[in-house]
Amino acid sequence: MRSQTRRELLRESTGAATLGLTALAGCLGGDNGPIDSLTVAYVPIYPNMQHYVMEQEGFYDDVPATVETKRFSTGPSVVKAFASGEVDAALFGITPSMVLVDKGKQASILAANSREGFKVLGTSTFADLYADHGADAFSRFEAQHGRNVRFGAPPDGSVPDVVLRYWIEQDLGAGELESVVSKSKVPPARAPQTMQAGDIDATIIQEPFATVISDDESVREVAWSGNILDGHPVAVLFAQKRVVDSPDVAEGLVSAHVDATNFIRNNPEVAARDASTVIGSGVSDDLAVRAMESTASNFLSDPHAISSQTETMSQYVADVGKTDGVVGNKRLFHFDAYDAITQ
Repeated sequence: MRSQTRRELLRESTGAATLGLTALAGCLGGDNGPIDSLTVAYVPIYPNMQHYVMEQEGFYDDVPATVETKRFSTGPSVVKAFASGEVDAALFGITPSMVLVDKGKQASILAANSREGFKVLGTSTFADLYADHGADAFSRFEAQHGRNVRFGAPPDGSVPDVVLRYWIEQDLGAGELESVVSKSKVPPARAPQTMQAGDIDATIIQEPFATVISDDESVREVAWSGNILDGHPVAVLFAQKRVVDSPDVAEGLVSAHVDATNFIRNNPEVAARDASTVIGSGVSDDLAVRAMESTASNFLSDPHAISSQTETMSQYVADVGKTDGVVGNKRLFHFDAYDAITQ
């Protein structure tokens, strides 16, 4: 039995009839006519924890529109669907949100999902060099092995790619990424096997796969992204303009999201099992629960809490050519829905 949501408490305090009229008014608003159904897209990654809770615990039922969820296997595929208008809202990385807005897509971040969500992990050879020599570990590794450190990471422009570039180029001042490491595209789910096979020396990776790799005694933690770029955002709830322009629907979606975040904080093991149920693909209940203890498992809803570091990331995303210019917070965020349900 789940706890009452904010919308259920609101029904008790104001009456179901009043709430029903408010919902109807919201669905009749907006530039694109009424919103009576909503397609929410997601990629089955751990940082989208709120989605799993909203789906498994029934929080989507509190949105004043019929919610249909749609699963995509990769980040680029859900970004393409969002760009074409195939979906109304999506839970994915903040850098794709920047890219879409930069290209003229009218859409906004309604809530944060997660932050500081990556670990840099390496073989003991590289990790020990880094522990002893810091930024010089890369040149020392090259001198010893006759090649650059082989780094496995998700595609260019993804959030972990941006954080990795920031770490090497800005935080460490070691030089341009491509001259310092040999980077290969390795999906998070394949990173444990790729490292165990000796094909890469290090990776930047999210949970629960960081926990899987850490079980290998020959692997060490090199850095946590929260120490690289304090408070940096990872995944967000991104919505089309038609959702933003329907305040009751937007507020209902954000309210369900906030309730899910509170549920995660109060019931972390249950939330982890919800994630395991939806993600599947080798993410067991035990693994999902253990990953909750990681510093890279940091879930929140407040979009204000990621706004400052979003500006830093946006500047860096522009500097490395992923966007034509800096995408400012005024273009990227819609705070009104969150503010309305938390005041």
